[in-house]
Amino acid sequence: MILLDLTPRTVSASRLDGLPVAIIGAGPTGLAAAAHLAERGIDFVVFERGDGPGAAVRDWGHTRLFTPWEHLIDSASGRLLEESGWQRPRDGVSPHGRELVEQYLEPLAAHPAIAPHLRYGVDVRTVAREGADRTRSRGRAAAPFVLRIAHTDGSMVDVTARAVIDASGTWATPNPLGSSGLDPLGLESVADRVVPALPDVLGEDSSRFAGRHTTVVGAGHSAANTLIALASLALRVPETRISWLIRGRSAHRIQLADDELEGRGKLGERLDGLVKAGRVDVVDEFEIARVEPRGEGVRIHGRRGDGRGTHDTDLIVAATGFRPNLDMLREVRLDIDDIVEAPRRLAPLIDPNVHSCGTVEAHGYRELSHPEQGLFIVGMKSYGRAPTFLLKTGYEQIRSVVAWIDGDAEAAGRVDLTLPATGVCDVNGGCC
Repeated sequence: MILLDLTPRTVSASRLDGLPVAIIGAGPTGLAAAAHLAERGIDFVVFERGDGPGAAVRDWGHTRLFTPWEHLIDSASGRLLEESGWQRPRDGVSPHGRELVEQYLEPLAAHPAIAPHLRYGVDVRTVAREGADRTRSRGRAAAPFVLRIAHTDGSMVDVTARAVIDASGTWATPNPLGSSGLDPLGLESVADRVVPALPDVLGEDSSRFAGRHTTVVGAGHSAANTLIALASLALRVPETRISWLIRGRSAHRIQLADDELEGRGKLGERLDGLVKAGRVDVVDEFEIARVEPRGEGVRIHGRRGDGRGTHDTDLIVAATGFRPNLDMLREVRLDIDDIVEAPRRLAPLIDPNVHSCGTVEAHGYRELSHPEQGLFIVGMKSYGRAPTFLLKTGYEQIRSVVAWIDGDAEAAGRVDLTLPATGVCDVNGGCC
């Protein structure tokens, strides 16, 4: 059993004095961390692999979120922006991803309290402790963190920090197509026919899908969005065929009744209507084991012995969810749940077999703490493989964590969160 000292305090040692807090990722959660640190007067630096804020959100910017603006804006971020004359978007309206970036994340990143601390085009490869590998315990908490940064020109540099907030998300590490958690055998031979989650079916990617047979693999909301978009494309180009391949008996995660987020509930209703009308062909209880080229398309083989045989298609959209990249944290001491791959104290609160987006309990620095004092994984990445993350949850995580870093015991320990009620949900790469 690992015992953690969870007393909120700022470690004061000569090696840490004057060092900034390092934030990994300039998405909604990372920028919220920047806003809370700025509000408390704590120095920080944000490392973002993309060329601007919300790089992952921009990848699926054509997709409408099912959460309205009032649940998408962090409290400290909103205060900073409003002080500079920013106009808050209208409540009750659910924006597209690109609108979230343009109307919220870009103005926030450009704010004078945050902009000087942003570093774009840099990739955090590893986090460690200065002078102490994972096995060394003596003096560990007093040693600065070291982040090895890779620049676009290939150069590397080490930077130090007093604390690390990892808000890097999971968009860059999708789950494999295979039902075993591995890539299906033969994937390399058809890689040019497998498309990542949330393609712009009705926009710049439409020519790739029009008039062809596309099979969407996955049972979450990114799959639903893509299937609905393909059905709209099929009205324009009737030769377009759509299959929905799932490994279970039904896609229960998106059959949402009495959802307080209206857009999310309607998503499930629209898809159900398309299936009942025969416009989307459901292939259920199919566990992918192997793929191979078939002409210009793909033949998908089911797991041996399950009796499902094969499924032929032109294209595959892999909407199978995401998992955290923990390799970058290999030299620091983590306490990660074996199943969900979330911080161990958080995992029971977000188990997707039990909890939905709207039933996760409020949580903060205690549930996010690791044996490595001063290191926190937040946002989508903190949920590991659980698909129940809401941005509003991430913002409350940040508020508590930053209070802990500031030594504010009362604020760090007080967590308060009211979420919209829903059925089990899966955003698979978007922010809900």
